[in-house]
Amino acid sequence: MSPAQISSASTAAAAAAATAVTNVNTAAANTAHTGMPDSAATAQFDTIEEALDAIRNGQGVVVMDNEDRENEGDFIFAAEKATPELLAFTIRYSSGYICVGIDPDRLDELDLPLMVKDNADPLRTQYTVTVDAAANVTTGISAKDRSTTICILGDFSNKDPKSLRRPGHVLPLRAKKNGVMERTGHTEAAVDLTRLAGLNPAGALCELVNDDGTMKRRGDCLAFAREHGLKIITISDLIAFRKAHAL
Repeated sequence: MSPAQISSASTAAAAAAATAVTNVNTAAANTAHTGMPDSAATAQFDTIEEALDAIRNGQGVVVMDNEDRENEGDFIFAAEKATPELLAFTIRYSSGYICVGIDPDRLDELDLPLMVKDNADPLRTQYTVTVDAAANVTTGISAKDRSTTICILGDFSNKDPKSLRRPGHVLPLRAKKNGVMERTGHTEAAVDLTRLAGLNPAGALCELVNDDGTMKRRGDCLAFAREHGLKIITISDLIAFRKAHAL
């Protein structure tokens, strides 16, 4: 091999080594940021269609927002499909602060105004007054009682504001009318998912947490979903789905 060929081969080898180091460093950075290896962080999300099937069948799904927003995963299910078992699971693995994202027209119908006039929440989450079912509950805090309340919120055939007492242990949230196309929050994702599943646009949601009380991030949520056989999606994929289908 001539000196020129040796020099060229050495240069190519050095470039290949530098590329390999860059790839390793990038993968390591992604693993540190997401809690999952780079390939796992991008390949393990389910389709929106799969999530809609789960919602339609009364199951919960894990929904991630953007990593530069809250970077949190919420467990979401249709309000009209709420059961004591679903609530018990949610309470066990979440913050326990269970909300229900609801179409604004439904909240007006039930006479559920915003909790405060001047909203200082950083993400402008639209909290309404809290509620319990007016009948068939005890203190309102048990899984059974909260499932009863959430079912009332999701039963759009019931138009009676007096079916709910105020204050209570369930927190309705007022979703933006155009869902995730208008605001990329879990509130809007819950409403969009139930509506796209052919159900009433109201979905229960709660943030997933680790056993030590810290928030589950992307890698944690991917592992949690697989452990419990749940579908997991991202709000960015939900937005893309709506755009692709003009929904």
